[in-house]
Amino acid sequence: MHVLDNLKHLIDIKSLTTDEIEAIAQKALEFKNSTCTLKNTLEGKNVAMIFFENSTRTYFSFEMALNRLGASVYRFDTFKSSISKGEDFFDTVNNLAAIGFDACIIRTSTDGLIRKTIDEQLKERKFFKKIALINAGEGVSSHPTQALLDFVTIKEYFKNLDGLNLTIVGDIRHSRVAKSNIELLNRFGVHIKCLAPSYFRDDTIQNVEWHSVLEDAVENADIVMALRIQKERIQDIIEFEDYIKNYQLTEQNLPNDCILMHPGPVNRDVEVTSGLLNSKKGETILKQAHNGVFTRMAILDSTLGGTKNND
Repeated sequence: MHVLDNLKHLIDIKSLTTDEIEAIAQKALEFKNSTCTLKNTLEGKNVAMIFFENSTRTYFSFEMALNRLGASVYRFDTFKSSISKGEDFFDTVNNLAAIGFDACIIRTSTDGLIRKTIDEQLKERKFFKKIALINAGEGVSSHPTQALLDFVTIKEYFKNLDGLNLTIVGDIRHSRVAKSNIELLNRFGVHIKCLAPSYFRDDTIQNVEWHSVLEDAVENADIVMALRIQKERIQDIIEFEDYIKNYQLTEQNLPNDCILMHPGPVNRDVEVTSGLLNSKKGETILKQAHNGVFTRMAILDSTLGGTKNND
């Protein structure tokens, strides 16, 4: 059994120990299987949802997780806040702490914003009171809660991850999901292949095997994870249809004995055909969204000082 001490912040996967990752997954599955009693462990906690980017799955699963744990949730309207007037983000967070907030869940297009804010309060200034910062997706570099819920989902299918073969398909260069999953799953012995055309490759990513031909990349795959393709990223490089022709996952080219994953949102008939999404294989993608609630409950329970796992 893994004991999860209370986390102060959730910055990225690198900031978590392997034991903490295991403990979060264990707690998430306990919540899902109703073996962990809730008893409003976050009653009296106030949490601000600061989303500079649009979101469905991440936003609402966090909100549902907070409601299930008894916290009070407040939507932070970035367009109506003082940030739009030029207020420094550190000052925004510090004022939220002064008002009485216990945590901020942050989604931003700015890489390093959360780490910078924490470093500022450690080195130069102080928060009015303790306040936890939780990364709900940051720039193109990190999305730790998505990687953690993917880890939970994979563990439901495979008892042992060591030696599994994962193929990630799509825009890996711009994918914070891919980078966080690679960071996490490498620790557990998963062999990772990345399938992408040259304009979506990122050769700075370590411990992966790059491929450009779909059939080679998915050979012997236990898990295939597709990533959302943004048409605007490739429209000046190649015809959009060329990407679909060479990299789209279909009922014909996906191995029969693998599971299909996608962090969402899915562009139907772009990354994955509608036929494949509507098949039994497509159910895993919905299971990822379902597991997002329980995984974020586990993260929040620890970060905001709720219960601990016990031996």
